[in-house]
Amino acid sequence: MLRQDSQDAPLFGEEHDHDSRRKSKIRHPLASFFHLFFRTSAILVYLLCDFISSRFIGCMVAIILLLSCDFWTVKNVSGRLLVGLRWWNQVDEDGKSHWVFESKKMHSVNATSAESRIFWLGLVVCPIFWILMVVSAIFSLKIKWLAVVLMGLVLQWANLYGYVRCKLGGKSNLRTLAKDYIGVQIFKQAMKQRDSEGEEAK
Repeated sequence: MLRQDSQDAPLFGEEHDHDSRRKSKIRHPLASFFHLFFRTSAILVYLLCDFISSRFIGCMVAIILLLSCDFWTVKNVSGRLLVGLRWWNQVDEDGKSHWVFESKKMHSVNATSAESRIFWLGLVVCPIFWILMVVSAIFSLKIKWLAVVLMGLVLQWANLYGYVRCKLGGKSNLRTLAKDYIGVQIFKQAMKQRDSEGEEAK
């Protein structure tokens, strides 16, 4: 069951009108830094753990701590400051789980287009690395690392999933929304092509 506090979060591709009025400088340097720091540090520690230390437990604890810090920071701080979005899950008295989405109106978000790009780039790219590392751990038979990379994938995928749903207004059917978005883009391209052909005919 879904509950949404606001439906002001624009769809992907609808931010450009707002971006033209926002400067590209970074207004929240600490939030932008830590949005990328914990997640990239976890990946680097995993990739370099054989060179840093031969102790599996020490590397595993360091990676899990970095992933936990990243999950909390992205979910509670950087999302709110950089894009004006926040999500969480709560359980009511009947034991039912509810997704809650919170979004500020775009004109009230004190963030820039550069910060928005930093947020979404970090949110999308890092889970791709964890997917690759899961596949690598399976094929290289690094079974002891499989639990660690799976945890990295789950935590970062959860934030990505939550923020995508939050940005799309808490809609439950993401596949339908993706098809609608692709359909709109195809329609726009067809209209542009028709207009250009009409101008050539003149």
